[in-house]
Amino acid sequence: MLPELRDKVKKLLQEKKVDLVIGWQKGSLPLTSTPLFMKTEDDVDKLIFDHTCRNNLSVYLTKDKRKLRKEFKKIGIIVKGCDARSIVLYTVEKQVKRENIFIIGVPCQGIIEKKKIKHQVDDQEVLETKIIDDNILLKGRNFEKSVPLKEILCDSCLSCKYPDAPVYDLFIGKARKEVNVKNEYQDVIDFEKRSADERWNYITEEYSKCIRCYACRNVCPSCYCNECFVDNNDPQWIGKTPEVTDSIIFHLIRNLHVAGRCVDCGACVSACPVDLNLRILNKKVEKEIKDRFDFTAGLDINEKPAMATYCENEKQDFIQG
Repeated sequence: MLPELRDKVKKLLQEKKVDLVIGWQKGSLPLTSTPLFMKTEDDVDKLIFDHTCRNNLSVYLTKDKRKLRKEFKKIGIIVKGCDARSIVLYTVEKQVKRENIFIIGVPCQGIIEKKKIKHQVDDQEVLETKIIDDNILLKGRNFEKSVPLKEILCDSCLSCKYPDAPVYDLFIGKARKEVNVKNEYQDVIDFEKRSADERWNYITEEYSKCIRCYACRNVCPSCYCNECFVDNNDPQWIGKTPEVTDSIIFHLIRNLHVAGRCVDCGACVSACPVDLNLRILNKKVEKEIKDRFDFTAGLDINEKPAMATYCENEKQDFIQG
């Protein structure tokens, strides 16, 4: 697929159909990639697409929009399913104009989670990898280990139903289409079965690890406000202390801000330096939106987000009698 992808991107740049294409290139460390901004045909020779392409590149369309839009009128972007769903969200929320973005879809087979690899090799440094069928061979100075690929993929990839872009201008490779995922919300269901005290103890213990670095917010494609509520001092929404209650308030408010907008790309989980289980609340909110409004974020470019609409037949069991 990669030779075809490179050829198509070169052709787009040659024919001036786009001014810039955003993709991935090999990182400086094993099992890493880094964003690649391709302006010329020579840049395209660095382009890759594999299990290491972690970054949700759609963030550049909002967080760097002033710089990019000033320099480039038409931007091409290579997307996995979750990345493309973010672009659908941006279009619906009028953050980007669809005609200014050229979407290049690629079939995603899942992304490697480096934290899981470290666990597999007891934090030893991996110097070389090779994918053989459904396994990945990990090599270091004093070890060599073969691991099933599914054991080191991101959790969001393991429960991903939409690996392909729902909207695109060009699709490279064979589309996987919608994947049948069993027990997608099993972790949430198990969490809901706990008593109120057990749930509170879990949340308190988990979020006491948070160091408030805001990496989860910074990489989130749905967090693009010019001024975040945590940086606002007038009014001040949350305290600036290291108390666990302030950390919990931050994560709860952020969850509500991305309700019906989270595409479960897993960028927040990968970015977290203290390995918080951020998906438990993300998926809980996603499940509520699905159950109440039968809505999944980023699939339909003509459908407004669930929290921006109202229907008379919606559930109203939250109203106290």
